[in-house]
Amino acid sequence: MSEQRLFGVRLTTESLSEAVRRVVDTAKRREGGCATSLAVHGLVEAARNGVYRDKLERFNIVAADGQPVRWALNILRGAGIVNRVAGTDFMDRICRACAAERVSIYFYGSTADTNRRLVETLRSRYPALTIAGREPSVFRPLTEHEDRDLVERVNSSGAGVLFLGLGCPLQECFAAEHLGNFAAVQVCVGAAFNIHAGDRARAPRILQVSGLEWMYRLLQEPRRLLRRYAITNVIFIYLLSKELLLELTCM
Repeated sequence: MSEQRLFGVRLTTESLSEAVRRVVDTAKRREGGCATSLAVHGLVEAARNGVYRDKLERFNIVAADGQPVRWALNILRGAGIVNRVAGTDFMDRICRACAAERVSIYFYGSTADTNRRLVETLRSRYPALTIAGREPSVFRPLTEHEDRDLVERVNSSGAGVLFLGLGCPLQECFAAEHLGNFAAVQVCVGAAFNIHAGDRARAPRILQVSGLEWMYRLLQEPRRLLRRYAITNVIFIYLLSKELLLELTCM
């Protein structure tokens, strides 16, 4: 596994297939661990927030989700990443591998209705998939008692993979804080819960490969995402331009 730093944030540069393989192999050994993939929003949050950045340092996998993140790593660091590790694809490929290799999974996050439809979709798609359990988010910090009970439920279920759909950066903070508590690998996938459940449509392929998937999401949820994207996209362009200028001046 190779690593690079972008805007001070540690990122791993394995392909989607390599990341899936690493998660499933670790899950089969029930060794715990954390995995996520960052789009522009998550990367900028980590670049601006030292506490969040430090939490990501504890992750086994911090892959490039958004195409702009992949492009920046390839241009600035020569990472040679062929395909991004999009959360939606990451979740689907892990489920496919877990179904084939008899690794059970657990879902934590989103609403009860979304959580239910997510499980129905994945069971239909992968009939051999063993779902050890599922539960929605309570949309507030867990009490100490609730937290202890959640850990007990997941561990006693025998799950090898725990998918977290709590949203960035909350899900990564949760995973880092619970590292060592869960025997399952915690995989942060955010909006993948909603997409696989059918709550939201995924952007057309041409927008995915051109780095404009964020625009499609913005059109779906303008009130929630407009301010976020207005800030983080501008900061990303600024940080990228700053690093490119530094590279040119050092040549």
